[in-house]
Amino acid sequence: MRMVDLIARKRDGKELTTEEINFFIQGYTKGDIPDYQVSALAMAIFFQDMNDRERADLTMAMVHSGETIDLSGIEGVKVDKHSTGGVGDTTTLVLAPLVAALDIPVAKMSGRGLGHTGGTIDKLESIQGFDVEITKEQFLHLVNEHKIAVIGQTGNLTPADKKLYALRDVTGTVNSIPLIASSIMSKKIAAGSDAIVLDVKTGAGAFMKTTEDAKELAHAMVSIGNNVGRKTMAVISDMSQPLGEAIGNALEVQEAIDTLRGKGPKDLEELCLALGRQMVFLAGKASSLEEAEEKLKEVIANGKALEKFKEFIANQGGDPSVVDHPEKLPQAKFKIELPARKSGKVAELVADEIGTAAMLLGAGRATKESQIDLAVGLMLNKKIGDAVEPGESLVTIYANRENVDDVIQKLYESIVIADDAVAPVLVHDIVTE
Repeated sequence: MRMVDLIARKRDGKELTTEEINFFIQGYTKGDIPDYQVSALAMAIFFQDMNDRERADLTMAMVHSGETIDLSGIEGVKVDKHSTGGVGDTTTLVLAPLVAALDIPVAKMSGRGLGHTGGTIDKLESIQGFDVEITKEQFLHLVNEHKIAVIGQTGNLTPADKKLYALRDVTGTVNSIPLIASSIMSKKIAAGSDAIVLDVKTGAGAFMKTTEDAKELAHAMVSIGNNVGRKTMAVISDMSQPLGEAIGNALEVQEAIDTLRGKGPKDLEELCLALGRQMVFLAGKASSLEEAEEKLKEVIANGKALEKFKEFIANQGGDPSVVDHPEKLPQAKFKIELPARKSGKVAELVADEIGTAAMLLGAGRATKESQIDLAVGLMLNKKIGDAVEPGESLVTIYANRENVDDVIQKLYESIVIADDAVAPVLVHDIVTE
């Protein structure tokens, strides 16, 4: 088998066999196939696409390129959630304890953030003492005993995906549905869960700018999951404005606590219930999505979800008293209000630009080596559709430096006030096949 033949076949719009896909992934992982040939094949896939079987084969070839996590020792249906990113996406911090409170095992492997704010791991580390570097044995024990644990990503999951992703980044082939879908799904499948719920974002702050593209990606990932024996569902959710009100690490932890109390931002709660009900349904703990949602609302109302969050923090070495005393979270030295310059309604909050403003404060990483300031960030006091008067605060800036003129300028450029505006629909679609 020769790589040049695979490139020519895909260039001409033909299918690659399972054996050919395995040959390419194994050879590239070992270093036997050079970057320039894989670049050529990636570009051929970009233009000629792949069918469902090829996409599933590519995903599983990447899964088998490294180690996989065996969660078979954990009782029950293990359900994982993945979001395609966004700004102010606090859903994992809410969903993990919320779903675990219904006795559903949540074995979550999360990464650090690159961009607007930290990843789930960084956010949890804003809780004093919280340890994500627990052993695999401790991880499995905690999920078995308490239904919830979060661990940092292991180094050798899907090495083929890491190599291919880096190559796509510099060859103009990032935006290819089969390559994106197999990249995301290979990591989720290697992480060992039985069922997967996907939050596919669409809008200005998302990777997929249009609802049509987001639906296409969601269908591709759901199809891969179901084809390889993982029950998979997806929600298409809006990211034309940041989710919730908090953008920043400690600020998002506090927002998650408020949401678990039933007092969080309405859009964050709505999305957590939309994703959570799919997790509960796929875990077999409810016979319908409606019943699943009622159960989730019940554990918020009776306090069990919040108690589970405290237990989760304590089990991983963190200080659970932050739940009742959020002032123990890292605090910024300065709080600066951003006043509205005219009256009207908020018509636009450009999510990715507002995310960049948070990063300028130090809430996110510009490069992998950047240090995150866990205390800083932004609180949105107005969302799209809200009325404003001159002088009213649009955003509260939490900073550890007195001069934030660069952040103020970026925010004013990213917020549009018009005579009229309507709040966007949050959940655009549910994809089950």
